[in-house]
Amino acid sequence: MTTHILRIDCPDEKGLVHKITGVLYHHDLNILRNDEFVERNGEPAQHSQFFMRTEFTGDAQPEKIIGALRGILPDEVHLSLTTNRTKNVVLLVTKEHHCLSDLLVRNAFNELNMNVLAVVANHDTLRPLTQKFDVPFHFISHEGKSREQHEAELLEVVVPYAPEYVVLAKFMRVLTPGFTSHFANRLVNIHHSFLPAFIGANPYKQAFERGVKIIGATAHFVNENLDEGPIITQDVIPVNHSKTWQELAAAGRDVEKIALAKALKLVFEDRVFIKDNKTVIFE
Repeated sequence: MTTHILRIDCPDEKGLVHKITGVLYHHDLNILRNDEFVERNGEPAQHSQFFMRTEFTGDAQPEKIIGALRGILPDEVHLSLTTNRTKNVVLLVTKEHHCLSDLLVRNAFNELNMNVLAVVANHDTLRPLTQKFDVPFHFISHEGKSREQHEAELLEVVVPYAPEYVVLAKFMRVLTPGFTSHFANRLVNIHHSFLPAFIGANPYKQAFERGVKIIGATAHFVNENLDEGPIITQDVIPVNHSKTWQELAAAGRDVEKIALAKALKLVFEDRVFIKDNKTVIFE
């Protein structure tokens, strides 16, 4: 039986859960799981924001359900009703294989609710790896090109795939707002959590020289400022003085791929709400 996912984001008011579940009940639908959260923004209560994610089964008629809900919810509502299905994704990469290889394996075994349509890279290094999984690989060099020209060529390849999400799986290029605007709230990035402390080349070597005690990774949506978008997941592990910077980098790669996989699972299962520059996540 098909599982449906209802997502609601609107100003808070009394009785919302009762009203929403009542609509589903009167359409003879069975709720499997319901999560809700109110973000309090001070007094009065009407300044608070209500978030709800509901999984249900039954013979749903989306137009009728959406119409009934709009009739009882505040005017400023963000409302979506979808089925639980795989999301079409394009991966952008450079030379590092750890995130790409992890995602390709998970994709092959249907672990992340995604369908990888293609891999696009600014180096040809990861073509053999990608081809082992029968996924199309596109090499678009950035050498001798302006950032805008290179991004235009990327878009010529990516846009025809019509991906629901684009994932920067260690794509080591700074993207301009002209590119990111094509994928608002649909572009996910992973980076080490040293930013902004250790910016530039060899961040793990810089961290080693400072004697850091933890290393980690952050997965986030990309906005016009690239690394300042809404955070989805973060993970850290402890380290100590006995580690070389190369060992720190190896440990960091493991954290990065795990944090990215966790984030994508949440996103592709429609568990993430974006509110301003923050996220509300129902795990």
